Amino acid sequence: MARVLISMSPEFLNKVDSIANSEQRTRSEYIREALRNYMRRNRGINLHKAQAIANELEELIG
Repeated sequence: MARVLISMSPEFLNKVDSIANSEQRTRSEYIREALRNYMRRNRGINLHKAQAIANELEELIG
């Protein structure tokens, strides 16, 4: 597995660690899951936008 170095404030890292610990996960597991959820949600938003644009184009074309 590749490693990635990211920067964050100590306060934010403390929040991340606190949540990870409360869910009995490692920091890496928690961050991976957060990124997966973000990517899933963002993909859904992009699909919704694409469908809205397609609908507008259909109306314009007739």
